Amino acid sequence: MNVDVVIIGRNEGARLVKSLASVIPQARRVVYVDSGSTDNSVAEAKSAGADVVNLDMSIPFTAARARNEGFAALMAHDDAPYCVQFLDGDCCMTDDWLAAGAAHMRANDDIALVTGEQEELCRNTTVFNQMSDFEWKRPTGEIEACGGNMMVRTKAFVDVGGFDPTVIAAEDDEFCTRLRKAGWRLVRIPHQMSKHDGGHLVFAQWWKRAERTGHGFAQVGHIHSDYFVRERKRVWVYGLALPVIGVFGAFMTPAVPVLVLGAYLFSFLRTARGLQGEGLPTDEARKHAIFLTLSKFPNVIGMVRYHWRRLNNAQMRIIEYK
Repeated sequence: MNVDVVIIGRNEGARLVKSLASVIPQARRVVYVDSGSTDNSVAEAKSAGADVVNLDMSIPFTAARARNEGFAALMAHDDAPYCVQFLDGDCCMTDDWLAAGAAHMRANDDIALVTGEQEELCRNTTVFNQMSDFEWKRPTGEIEACGGNMMVRTKAFVDVGGFDPTVIAAEDDEFCTRLRKAGWRLVRIPHQMSKHDGGHLVFAQWWKRAERTGHGFAQVGHIHSDYFVRERKRVWVYGLALPVIGVFGAFMTPAVPVLVLGAYLFSFLRTARGLQGEGLPTDEARKHAIFLTLSKFPNVIGMVRYHWRRLNNAQMRIIEYK
């Protein structure tokens, strides 16, 4: 089956070199879309045999826009691919993934998207990498959405108009939502797809990534009101409402901030128990629960930033965390 690959990246360095090396032997054609790298990414991609697309950086960058332009570059050839694998430049693809994913696609005409199992390359380097690794561990079978590493049927991509280039975060969720609403099925098969080298090493990176997540909750939730409903409610409650109640309630009685702190403690304990129930060791579950509880604060900053931009007709610029 003719399967082509779009890799997107910016200043990924050695990670891009590994990504290209994992893809080139499997793919019929590879397009690398570069978003203003200042390292040797473009030279490495050309050396590896990939076609290179350099994004016009005078237009606000989004991962969605990069994937669209990579897809367009593939479609410019006379022999258009049956399906396209999208891969982030900080990921390595397993040796037999393209064949496995494409076979599943070919056997099921109603499937628009196939994704596989993914893991963090350096899982135990930091708690942030551990959290990312846990995010990738999701059940197989029919799914509502997945991350940006996905194999998409060309016809389905064209039918829904590709990714929305204005969505700066959770653009994969937004794309998947439109595919489902168009009547397509999305699946995760029990096959290892890729290894992610996220490099989430410090608190500041985690905080910015959580801001970006909040922006995605708000923007995609604004486009599709039935999506990210619970996530948005939790952020407004724990990221904004409870802090406001705690501060103003303190002027009335000390009991109010104590009750607010109790609500956060209850949330932490419930989250930790839930993570343990999903298989995380107790120590890891507690650490993850701490940051998941704290994440509502950067989340709400991202959500407020989106609505501020929307109400002021400002450009949706990406929130970088690397």
